Amino acid sequence: MITKGQVINERYEILRSIGEGGMANVYLGYDTILDRNVAVKVLRGDLSNDEKFVRRFQREALSASSLAHPNIVEVYDVGEDDGLYYIVMEYIEGKTLKQLLKKRGNLTLSEAIDIMLQLTDGMAHAHDSYIIHRDLKPQNIMIKDDGQIKITDFGIAMALNSTQLTQTNSVMGSVHYLPPEQASGKGCTIKSDIYSMGIIFYELLSGSLPFRGDNAVEIALKHMRDPLPSLREENEAIPQSIENIILKATAKNPKNRYEDARSMHEDLLTALDDDRMNEEVYQFKYPENENENTKKIKKLEEIEKKEEAKTEEEEEEIAKKVEEVEDKKNKRVIIVLVVIFVVLLATFFIVFFVIPSGGKDKNATIPDCEGLKVSACEKKLQEAGFEVEEEVKSEASKEIKKNRVVRTDPEAGRSRKVGSKVTIYKSSGEETYKIEDYKGKNYIEIQTMLELEYKMKVTVEKKSAPDDFDVTADGAEQQIIEQSLAAGSEVKEGDSITLYIPDITDKIPNMSGEGWSVDDARVFCEKYGLIIEVEEQETDAYEEGKVISQSRPAGSPIVSGTTLRVTVAKKPVVKPSTKPSTEPDEDESEDDGTEESDTNTNTNTQKKD
Repeated sequence: MITKGQVINERYEILRSIGEGGMANVYLGYDTILDRNVAVKVLRGDLSNDEKFVRRFQREALSASSLAHPNIVEVYDVGEDDGLYYIVMEYIEGKTLKQLLKKRGNLTLSEAIDIMLQLTDGMAHAHDSYIIHRDLKPQNIMIKDDGQIKITDFGIAMALNSTQLTQTNSVMGSVHYLPPEQASGKGCTIKSDIYSMGIIFYELLSGSLPFRGDNAVEIALKHMRDPLPSLREENEAIPQSIENIILKATAKNPKNRYEDARSMHEDLLTALDDDRMNEEVYQFKYPENENENTKKIKKLEEIEKKEEAKTEEEEEEIAKKVEEVEDKKNKRVIIVLVVIFVVLLATFFIVFFVIPSGGKDKNATIPDCEGLKVSACEKKLQEAGFEVEEEVKSEASKEIKKNRVVRTDPEAGRSRKVGSKVTIYKSSGEETYKIEDYKGKNYIEIQTMLELEYKMKVTVEKKSAPDDFDVTADGAEQQIIEQSLAAGSEVKEGDSITLYIPDITDKIPNMSGEGWSVDDARVFCEKYGLIIEVEEQETDAYEEGKVISQSRPAGSPIVSGTTLRVTVAKKPVVKPSTKPSTEPDEDESEDDGTEESDTNTNTNTQKKD
């Protein structure tokens, strides 16, 4: 546990917490030797004994320390002190790009292009060093007051020439900016960072994400199959050249993207030239991913048309034969009767004399009965000289209608001795599966399994957790607490199921570390149904109106109706010197205080803006 005032490696004094992550916590520190503020990233205590996480943490330091660029956060020092693994980095006074977007919504075209030029320049430098970020998102991009950006958190970056990475295919970045190849488990390349930068560019201009969903699986599937929404349909003022850059960067097929970040940077430099503003819409050179479901539907339609055509031909053939028979009946009744008599006589002779004497030694081909009724198949097999097993077996089939013949054993087309026994298999309908008890399991894993393996329709809904449910446990917000179908229920492809997860909407943010104002805290509490209590503390260390501390720790779950106490900075009151002869009367003193208060309010408002 890192505490205020603690000194790491007898050099870095911890001042306060400025951020918390899944793998490490970040603190504002003071370098007592070089007399400067620094950011100290410390591996979480519960992970410091895990060799896998220690290696990943050290890999971040090695990756980032080799980069020297004005748009990449500089790494000063790396080390270990009494079991604490730490990285000392440049301290950036500013906010994340995500915080800016929350406050501003979308940015202007010139602002967005300026940010993207810095981002692509920094990533081009990283790519030149054979380093992939793999987690580019606005939360990992700091922006200073002068507009300069700094790329942070190379914690999951991958060195292309490394031989020690054992999880190169792990999907670890934010799913909202995840390239299709990374979502499908194919790993990532330099072009994966380009896709993430394209999504960031889209968000800067629109103020929203292109793909949204109720869960990570749904969003990842949209990245893989859904086309990117058009920016120009929402805002016609955006030039086609800008939309083309986004389309090229976010192509689902990596072959259609920029070759590297430098190519994207150079394209941005000329995007607002007069001869490019209204250029043609970017056309993909290589095909994007095809929809497999569409292929299956088209294939089924083709099969169905062939079957219909085949049936029509058979009906026409039968009709022609009936007409011929009728004509012959009308013209040559006597001849037909003679022919029938001869045929019956010949059939009688074959059945009772030829087959019993030597027919069983001959071979015949098993006819095709697929799709026929069982009775029709039995007749067809008997006519071919085979015996039919009394027991008709069942077999699941998606293509063949229920109770129609799926196949025979031996299979159609095989040659067998006349008189051999043949087993008929009829369709029992589509294959069914048994639902298990999924309570306590991660809903993303179960949803993925049900959707991909069973082809089911899965809905995830939030519901009040039972009294004995531990909402503070790791991953509690993703645990299944109930399901609409009981364990043991039989389902088939296309059936629906609802998975219920606890209604833990969010977690308490780090208000003091993120520079929240008291107004920001009130809006947050109103949104999530929290009762806010505000206390003021006189101090010069914080800007007036900023949150100094909070009663509930950052990262704890939000429980609607509970109280959150925040301590807010207030400027110390300077008591004026008083003299009996010059003391203002009571009315004048009140008026002066009011004017002073108004002036302070206006000053604070200007600073905030």
